[in-house]
Amino acid sequence: MEHSAAFLALVERAKKGVKTVDIGAVKRRLEGGAKFFLIDVREDHEWENGRIPGAIHMGRGILERDIEKRIPQTDREIVLYCGGGFRSALSAESLQKMGYSRVYSMEGGFRAWVEAKGAVEK
Repeated sequence: MEHSAAFLALVERAKKGVKTVDIGAVKRRLEGGAKFFLIDVREDHEWENGRIPGAIHMGRGILERDIEKRIPQTDREIVLYCGGGFRSALSAESLQKMGYSRVYSMEGGFRAWVEAKGAVEK
């Protein structure tokens, strides 16, 4: 997908202020049973086509509205992912503004997860 210059600039600004985590670290943490929230911020149709096992679906359009109901403790660890790492960076920035202190955007998103042969469920 080709993104507009303004969107890419917005994402780059967001990425400068958010923490990221790579696919390998997420895979190792899941395999090791680490306790954290893994949130898929993609659209409903993307979620239905496949997702990382154990992920919670909270699309980008409802994340800010519903996050406090699902995770009221702002110090809980949250890893966000989307299709390619752009929407998750914007989402991480929003959650940080809401007071969440341990939020990460997964680099490369679901596409990179699949390319790295990560587990997928439907």
